[in-house]
Amino acid sequence: MSDSRRLSRGLIVGGSASALALLSGVTNVHAAESDTIAEIIVTAQKRSEALIDVPLSISVVGGDLLERQQATNFQDYLKLVPGVQLNQSTPGNGRLVMRGVNTGSVAATVAVYVDETPFGSSTGLVNGGVLAGDFDAFDMQRIEVLRGPQGTLYGANSLAGVLKFATNAPQTDGFETRVRFGAESVEDGDMGYSGAGMINVPLSGSFAIRATGYYRELPGFIDSIGTAGSDIAKDINDAESSGGRVSALYRPSDAFSLRLTAIMQNIRTDASSTVESDPDTLETLYSRFTQSQFVPEYRDVDYRIYNALLDVDLGFATLTSSSSFNKLDSPFREDLTTLYSSLIEGFVGPNEFQQLQTTKYDKFTQELRLASPTGDTFDWLAGAYYTSEEGDILQHLEALVPGTMTPIAGQPQLGDLSLHSEYEEIAVFASGTIHFGDRFDLTLGARYSENDQTAKQDSIGLLAGGPSGVSYPEARSTEEVFTYSVSPKFKISDNVSLYARVASGFRPGGPNVLPPGVPDVVPLSYESDSLTSYEVGFKSESASRAYSVDVSVFHIDWEDIQLFTQVDIFGVNVNGGGATSDGLEATVTARPTDSLRLSLNAAYTDAELDDDTGDLVGGMKGDQLPFTPEFSVGANVDYEWAIGADSTAYVGASLRYLSDQTASFDADFRELNGRQREIPSYEVLDLRTGVLLGRYSIELYAKNVTDSDGLTSTGTLGTYPNGAIGAGVIRPRTVGLSFGFGM
Repeated sequence: MSDSRRLSRGLIVGGSASALALLSGVTNVHAAESDTIAEIIVTAQKRSEALIDVPLSISVVGGDLLERQQATNFQDYLKLVPGVQLNQSTPGNGRLVMRGVNTGSVAATVAVYVDETPFGSSTGLVNGGVLAGDFDAFDMQRIEVLRGPQGTLYGANSLAGVLKFATNAPQTDGFETRVRFGAESVEDGDMGYSGAGMINVPLSGSFAIRATGYYRELPGFIDSIGTAGSDIAKDINDAESSGGRVSALYRPSDAFSLRLTAIMQNIRTDASSTVESDPDTLETLYSRFTQSQFVPEYRDVDYRIYNALLDVDLGFATLTSSSSFNKLDSPFREDLTTLYSSLIEGFVGPNEFQQLQTTKYDKFTQELRLASPTGDTFDWLAGAYYTSEEGDILQHLEALVPGTMTPIAGQPQLGDLSLHSEYEEIAVFASGTIHFGDRFDLTLGARYSENDQTAKQDSIGLLAGGPSGVSYPEARSTEEVFTYSVSPKFKISDNVSLYARVASGFRPGGPNVLPPGVPDVVPLSYESDSLTSYEVGFKSESASRAYSVDVSVFHIDWEDIQLFTQVDIFGVNVNGGGATSDGLEATVTARPTDSLRLSLNAAYTDAELDDDTGDLVGGMKGDQLPFTPEFSVGANVDYEWAIGADSTAYVGASLRYLSDQTASFDADFRELNGRQREIPSYEVLDLRTGVLLGRYSIELYAKNVTDSDGLTSTGTLGTYPNGAIGAGVIRPRTVGLSFGFGM
């Protein structure tokens, strides 16, 4: 099989049905060599449907587009999706923000799925909000982004939406293999190298295996400096990502299939991508990217997923069973010298200070559902869901001999803390679509869930409860949650539709871990927060799918927001006030000729607090929600032409613009300045070109061509010396070369 990444196969770049995406190898996509572009099939509603028929706001990014744009992680491909932002300072440690639903809490507001597996902690006790699964996109069939609450079908933490990785399934119709090798250089930094490969082997007409593997180096570009400004180490934020995926498919007939999948990924980062910045303006200090690092940092993130997916056609319905086990393990070392060294100098003398922490969880999920065949009058889906999760956070505080990694001899126990939590949930859900003739549909959905949680914390040490330690009583919580969705859709014609959607989502509450004898005013638990979205959308495509438009307008009411605050003298999670988000998202795609592809996506979001959040969070009524630009725009253009019988060349460009946005809430800064910190607007320009020579490809790319200093996170005062604040930056100008081979 020759290299098939041809623009004639289409280009998925947004949310509309033509969405024009390079989709070679995607099942259920028709139209290879005709004037009609392939129809895009998605599984957003847990059944295969044409994208234009789904009554919600959804964007799809195809696997070949990901490879064409050298997009392997969140930072690379979220520019293709309107209304989605990334709050991140370290690879593998990021928060997804959709439609402005974010106050910086530790529980996720966007659910991440890999095929049928919900990945990530369901609770607010294992830092799931900042550990969104950033899976490598090599050999990915597509990425679906569902905007708006998806509580009915996807349950917990799909408060603002869902990001769903759809991996390529094994194919029984032929042998296939691909390899890619690359090298890239980052401005003022190191070189990085990468390699990836895939093999698909049909062992019979009913059984096939597909395996992928990859290794990527992300070159560093930040220098560590001493307090006098002299270099200590260069390019300290090197990172690497490695892993693979193995999947086996047994399909003896159209009525039965069993797919077994195992996924592993390891991310290793030497330091964060945080640079010292001015605390008022967030401008980079010292005229270059620096960290004043006393203790060398690192952060590891390991993903594991094991899934068994069974589909059986029973005639009256299809039975689907998805059994999954997934786990995350993230040990890291953090330099806290500036914060704590002076506080303990009287006990241990001159010192440098480190925190060692491991955050981990393992999670089992089981979903069973029945889905009726598509009919003329009524389609239905009903199912049950169960999950059991255990999580741990382990911390160790330690003073070191300055300039070494040697612990100071004879130091008192400074701090050892452990937090163990358990989460169990059971849910039932149903969805039905009534067809009132050929043009009007009404989809209704509902979900009832119940969760039980326990948590136990122990701490001991000079900075953690005293030398005798504190053993906290086991904390418990139980809650019941109901979510729903209502979606009428009217098809003006076969290629034009209008829809409306009212839907709700939730994020589980949980227990507060407290010492014995707390006052009655201190809450022992907090409840789920809830969100209701009101949305109207329009989707249109030409008969050939060469042109398409997708527009949605939404209003969101977010209530009982989960906040970390202080009650009496205790830090606890509570339910606070509300927030409102109003916006518009649009995607336009065009293929005016067989060679030229154009797309434009844009979003307007006005998301603000309706109530104060309290001093610890630092938000005030009227503040814009963090990391949500009012305007964002993404434009893509690709042109490809023949240079031989089986060879083509291409050029392309992508531009993303983000307007000013509010940084992380900071009570002290707001009190002094009457406003929150503001991240300046920025643009990112990417360029690419390549030659596809039958089975071979040679591609050259440049990311962030203008070397923009875009910011993706902000910290607090005290982390760095001389009054600096930490700010996460996007990667500087990066130029790379890639070679590929396929058969």
